[in-house]
Amino acid sequence: MTDGRGGPLAGLKIVEFAGIGPLPMCAMMLADHGADVIRIDRPEPSGLGIARPTRYDFTNRGRSSVAIDLKSRAGMACVLDLIAGADALIEGFRPGTMERLGLGPETCFAGNPRLVYGRLSGWGQSGPLAAAAGHDLNYIAIAGVLGAVGRAGAPPTPPLNLVGDFGGGAMMLAFGVVAALLEARRSGRGQVVDAAVSDGAATLMTSLYGLAAAGLHGAPRGGNLLDSGAPHYDVYQCADGGWISIAPIEPKFRAELLRRIGLDPATFPDVTDPGHWPAARQRLAETFKTRSRDAWCALLEGTDACFAPVLSMAEAEAHPHNRARDTFVSVGGIGQPAPAPRFARTPAPLPTPPEAPGQSSRAALTRWGIAPDRIDSLVGSGVVREATPTTADTAPQRET
Repeated sequence: MTDGRGGPLAGLKIVEFAGIGPLPMCAMMLADHGADVIRIDRPEPSGLGIARPTRYDFTNRGRSSVAIDLKSRAGMACVLDLIAGADALIEGFRPGTMERLGLGPETCFAGNPRLVYGRLSGWGQSGPLAAAAGHDLNYIAIAGVLGAVGRAGAPPTPPLNLVGDFGGGAMMLAFGVVAALLEARRSGRGQVVDAAVSDGAATLMTSLYGLAAAGLHGAPRGGNLLDSGAPHYDVYQCADGGWISIAPIEPKFRAELLRRIGLDPATFPDVTDPGHWPAARQRLAETFKTRSRDAWCALLEGTDACFAPVLSMAEAEAHPHNRARDTFVSVGGIGQPAPAPRFARTPAPLPTPPEAPGQSSRAALTRWGIAPDRIDSLVGSGVVREATPTTADTAPQRET
């Protein structure tokens, strides 16, 4: 039995062990596209991460929460039965934690040889740093990412936690799990997927490492084409204090931009020579200061000038292009980014709102084939907890 939702991953059953950072994002992606993901929560809040009301913990959307006491024998038996019926398991603890719980790969493979066992950690399952604590900023630091981001003469700039947690971690594990599931269908055998945020962040830098090897990205931070060094790949402030972005790397797009903003391409400094970058930047900065952001949008949006306004998150939801594509959707009455990418024949279902720990304990266990009398026993003994409606709406959750 599944949850009956559509999407390209419909029919897949995945057990998620609730964690912080990138793991909820990975589970969200799988659930967004139709997988039936059951989240195993702790009966009591862990106290980790950034607390927020459940309804705003967006990366916990789209899946059912069951709160189970893993320290009890009955709770462990229940979880092992869920894993035995799953296609994949994902966890984001420090290496060795699942083994100490009695839920390591070998134990799980014994009951389900086809299981894909997804492991997400900062440093990976091996290596001298594997057991150390860390967060996104640390992982992208050793991958060479953080040192490459920032303006000339300024310290490295944290790029939120997008590159590490979500790009290098969540997306890499989601890809790895789906790839392993495809392989398991051919071989009939599962395997461990070891996704390290530090590895994934390094992989995201592959093109930049190639440019560096070719001598095309060798200047100090903030002095290269793509890191704010080049005047034609940067942001500029407008007359009203708003900001715009331009990125006409190719000559024909650059000429289009210059003509539209009233500058002669024939006399504009040749930006293929970095020696001309300061003069080009000054002319662009002076020009963009002459009009408001909206005025530049009216002139440049939708053209080949490689232009876009720099929007706040609130403004992004209201932008006509995003509205036309339904880039943002309402889930439980709250606007948030929609599932991506888009599928023509098997579109992703609208996500369900985030759940507090235990909010669907009874319903989810029933859907996954646990007998009703057993559920009654688990709930009655306190091994499985059920959230009340009030708790479901206001309980603090973990960082996502």
